[in-house]
Formats: sequence, structure tokens, C-alpha cells
Amino acid sequence: MKKAVLLLSGGLDSATVLAIAKAQGFEVYALSFAYGQRHAHELEAAKKIAAAYGAKEHRVIPIDLSVFGASALTQNSIAVPKDRNAHDLSHGIPITYVPARNTVFLSLALAWAEVLKAYDIFIGVNALDYSGYPDCRPEFIRAFEAVANLATAYGVENKQRITIHAPLIDLSKAEIIRKGLALGVDYGLTTSCYDPTPQGYACGHCDSCQLRLKGFRESGMNDPAKYV
Repeated sequence: MKKAVLLLSGGLDSATVLAIAKAQGFEVYALSFAYGQRHAHELEAAKKIAAAYGAKEHRVIPIDLSVFGASALTQNSIAVPKDRNAHDLSHGIPITYVPARNTVFLSLALAWAEVLKAYDIFIGVNALDYSGYPDCRPEFIRAFEAVANLATAYGVENKQRITIHAPLIDLSKAEIIRKGLALGVDYGLTTSCYDPTPQGYACGHCDSCQLRLKGFRESGMNDPAKYV
């Protein structure tokens, strides 16, 4: 089987990408990060998802991005935005953007892939729902793929081209959910909330919760996540 490194957050999107990678015949090595996020309960969800869908290995790497601040996801002193309207959700870079997060994550995924001799990396970025996040855009993925093939020994030696897979990048949340359900994803294992309770219940009001709930409504399905 072909090996692939997959970034697994514990959320709806990355769980769907894991199911897609497995359906395409990849042996998946899942990678998660304890990066100082206030919603660190997502790591428990990632562990359950990796086990449920047969990841060959799942590693959680500590890397504290909270030392740089500037994001509501890593600084408790910055409030997570709630109940933003559709216009605000689709315009501008939100305060929940973590500076350079996906660049850092993909760089570490690339390092593991090189050790594993894996030439495929999967990431669950989406340019429709997260249009304001600069590291969720197609041009970013293309640029990082170019860097990956310049920055690794096997890329430079032309042994094999490295591919960054972003299979959800142009899908709506409803389309992602339908695709995942068709592949047997149990979304009850996933968590999406940016500001959950200590018990892990979703707030239902942050950007991520709103997008998730909208996706389930549009897909005609009930969201199995637990909300306050």
C-alpha cells in the first residue's frame, strides 16, 4: 500500500479526508498537534478517529504556537467571535486565524513523510468555508507542494514527486458531510467548536459551529455533536 501522512485535527473535515485517503488505498499515518489551542479536547477526538478508521500510526506532536499570540484559538485573553453574520463570516481574516499554522503543520508532516518514504500528504483545508484563512487557499497548497519538492532529498533527487492532497478544498460543508457519510464516517466522533465547555460540549455560536450546523442543515442530516 502507498503511504500517506495525514493532518488530523479531530474535526469534521479531517475525519472526512481520512476516510477519503483510506478509500483511495493509502496506508495512513495520522499527525495531530498540541499547539496551545484552547479547544485541545479535539486531540481526544483525533485519537478516536484514528483508531476507528484504521490509521497505521497516530502521533501527537507538542508545538506551542501560543507563544506568538495574535489568535483567539491560542490566547484566552482574546474572545472567540460568536454569532457573526454571513457577510462577516465570508469577509476578512478572522481573529481565529493562527499565524502560519498550516505552513508549520505541513512542514512537520513533510519531515515525517520523508522519513517514511511517503510521497503523499493529505490536509482538510477548505477555501469556501474558510475563505478568509490565507493558508486554506488553493494557491497556498500549490505553492507548498512546490516547496516540498525543492526542500526534500527525494524531491531534489527526482526519485518521486511529492503531492499535497486537499480533496475538500472546493466543496461546501454540506458536500463534505455527504461525501463523508457515503464513506461511513461517524461524525459523532468529531468536534469542531472553537470555544467548547470543559466537558467538550460545543458552544453552537462560534464560526466553526455555525458552519458545521449550516452544513448539516443543508445536507438534510442531524448533527450528532453535543451542544450546550
